[in-house]
Amino acid sequence: MKSKTLLTLALLALGTTQAQAGDPASGEALYGDVCAACHGPTGKGMASYPRIAGKEADYLTDRLITYRAGERVGPNSMLMIPMAADLSDTDIANLAAYLSGG
Repeated sequence: MKSKTLLTLALLALGTTQAQAGDPASGEALYGDVCAACHGPTGKGMASYPRIAGKEADYLTDRLITYRAGERVGPNSMLMIPMAADLSDTDIANLAAYLSGG
């Protein structure tokens, strides 16, 4: 369990750095391809899918890295884990930059 926590912390540290370097335009394109069907065309949420537009980049990065690692963090985890599985660090940084408005 301790090594899993250390791995998560290392991924979070990497993700925070990446989020600051993300490209919002690339994130917008990826969002349209991967996320918009569930979270809505502008990220304001739809049905049981939460609003993600305007969230802090660090929060978005943390969640996507956690999902990519296969960890559950909420009721939609089983939907998000496969969606995040193929995201690269750059993809996550770009999505976080776009969604956070940065």
